Amino acid sequence: MTVDTTTPTFAPPLTTSMRAAVEAGGADEARAHPAAVEPGAGLEFFFQARSIAVIGASDDIHKIGGRPVHLLKKHGYRGPILPVNPRGGEIQGLPAFASVREAPTAPEMAVLAVPAQATADALRDCAARGVRAVVVLSSGFAEAGEAGARLQDELVEIARGAGIRLLGPNCLGTVSVPNATIASFSIVLEEHLPPPGHVGIVSQSGNVGSFIMQNVAQRGLGVSRFIATGNEADVDVADGIAALAADPATRVILCCMETCRNADRLIAALAAARQATKPVIVLKIGATEDGQAAAASHTGALAGSDAVIDAVFRRHGALRVHSVENLLDIGQAASKLMAGRLPKGDRVTLLAASGGFGILMADAMSRAGLSLPPLSTQTGERIHEVLPLASTANPVDATAQMSSRPDVLLKVLSALLDEPGSDATVLFLSLSLYNRRLRGVYLDALAQARAARPERLLVVISRGPEDAVREIDALGIPVFPTIDAAAEGMQGLVRLGQLFDQSPSLSKKVPEPRAVSTAAPAAPLTPLAPEVFRNEHLAKRALAEAGLPVLSEAIAVDADDAVVHAERLGYPVVMKVVSEDIAHKTEVGGVALDLADAAAVREAYERILANAAVKAPTARIDGVLVAPMAKGGTELILGVSRDPVFGPVVMVGLGGIYAEVLQDVAVQVAPVTEAEAGSMIRGLKLFPLLDGARGQPKADVDAAARAVARLSEFAVRHRDTVAEIDMNPVLVKPQGEGVVVLDALIIPVAIDATTRIREESHAH
Repeated sequence: MTVDTTTPTFAPPLTTSMRAAVEAGGADEARAHPAAVEPGAGLEFFFQARSIAVIGASDDIHKIGGRPVHLLKKHGYRGPILPVNPRGGEIQGLPAFASVREAPTAPEMAVLAVPAQATADALRDCAARGVRAVVVLSSGFAEAGEAGARLQDELVEIARGAGIRLLGPNCLGTVSVPNATIASFSIVLEEHLPPPGHVGIVSQSGNVGSFIMQNVAQRGLGVSRFIATGNEADVDVADGIAALAADPATRVILCCMETCRNADRLIAALAAARQATKPVIVLKIGATEDGQAAAASHTGALAGSDAVIDAVFRRHGALRVHSVENLLDIGQAASKLMAGRLPKGDRVTLLAASGGFGILMADAMSRAGLSLPPLSTQTGERIHEVLPLASTANPVDATAQMSSRPDVLLKVLSALLDEPGSDATVLFLSLSLYNRRLRGVYLDALAQARAARPERLLVVISRGPEDAVREIDALGIPVFPTIDAAAEGMQGLVRLGQLFDQSPSLSKKVPEPRAVSTAAPAAPLTPLAPEVFRNEHLAKRALAEAGLPVLSEAIAVDADDAVVHAERLGYPVVMKVVSEDIAHKTEVGGVALDLADAAAVREAYERILANAAVKAPTARIDGVLVAPMAKGGTELILGVSRDPVFGPVVMVGLGGIYAEVLQDVAVQVAPVTEAEAGSMIRGLKLFPLLDGARGQPKADVDAAARAVARLSEFAVRHRDTVAEIDMNPVLVKPQGEGVVVLDALIIPVAIDATTRIREESHAH
């Protein structure tokens, strides 16, 4: 990075009112957070500051104000260190100043370690002196309650007015390893800096981030930059990702995220990393289901916030992991691979000197979802030339001859690395590297194999010794300590490769009605009528106008009326109670199926109303819906929910009464293309039911994908008024016969809106 001497522009931070809007669940309020420039602007001063002031500096190196000065001196920071303390004098052998205004040179970065009540005045001094970046280590702000939040907002206003990028407050700061630019008090730095290298770390949690930095160093990897964002009054995790994406010293980005506060900024940061071909591996913690507690539909219950962030990561090229160990294992492997060497598929070939270890490897790889294709005839012949008795199945058992004839390893490895039906080769070395006779030969074989085929992915499983593992690692060959770790790591590398290969992420711009899909009808962009939220029949009318297929149906107001509609529509029919107060009709006995004649229709009409009177006595009943009985197909659930940060989210899963039991759903932020919708459907665990399992006819998956895409477009158009949409079931007919929406519910954005809409509907 080069240091820009112009005043940086930046995205103004969230104020208390904006934060409250986000926490209250307002998607549009979350988007209202102004993003004047791309994330990452101005962060170079945190990593390349040519002079640093420590405000609140102390002689006591164990205090927060003393540690940054101590660490800068200890680890060899070459720029001026300017301790600031009202007493002046000397601190840790350096001249100290009563105020940063009195410093002989304007520091490019300042570290604030003063009490919360004194921070605003210290920041004003920084603004007056021309400081470009400020790290607030102090706590006592938004995390401490409303009074602290007001103090934090005051910091934001000062920083915004002065063009200062503000990190924190309540954070663990930044570390730039190559130039020992330290604005942190982390105990991880107490003895040593991590070695310089290519792993960048951004974490909302300071302690978790420090733990990751320490473990990266212990694995012999080098760190480029570290940033812990704390309360994120200004600089957020998206800024960190974007800054590391632009950093020449960083090749892979490890991220620990607790929450996302702004969808567009995170998406822009992930796009920047993807454009720079730098893998982003995210440990997302705090998988909350808070949003589901108030869900009014199946969709709201199934499309939880954790599933949404998963979908965002997939769409925009980040790999989510679920443990620190996964983060470190996959991060270590990815740091050795340029994006072009990530596996293009999930086919692995396995090599061991023992049949037993080969079986263990095969079991672990299969559990991880990787495939073990058979070797080609040519590869088998090459192996037999070296080892006539060796098994040429996959895994390859090289037998004990690999130990008695060390030259065998290079020849067998060369054959496997040339195998056209494989995306990666995994070699198990258990005790060999501890043997002095074998170690040098094996390391030489690995070096030759890597040099001869640099584009092929070769992975080694070995616990050590540590110096041998470091030598292998230095060759650009990922090393995993155990078979299970290798299987999980390979799965992660495969997913990274797939994420880098998939098409670029979609724009979040709301599509125009005539531009969303060539198959979609060109409906005018008009607000939804209030009665759409009233019942199933009116909801399906609105969805039909958006291009979603529904059946002909009618509402009966008495038994005779029901018979007339049934005879017009044709037997058999289905009948359902129609009420704005009954969301789940089966739960109150409000559904009757497969009615074949007038007598059955009359009986069903009376029974449905009687059940509703008993089980929902206060419900307002609009009548009983009569519709043709659709048969022959597979049921899906399609729906929309409203994420507080990412806005409308579309969901698809196996439907019917078991939707919430099966929990087999795919979600994605709206809008989605038909291709994306098709991928969502094909990714369901029970997709074989749609794909002709056990001789059943294949379902019309293309028509289902069109329905998902059109529903997502409808949701984006009406994002201001629609909170949830529940279409369950949607019947997917055999291939070429389309789909039909059999039930639907549309829920407005808030209870107040619901009350208003109902009152308006009844008034008409």
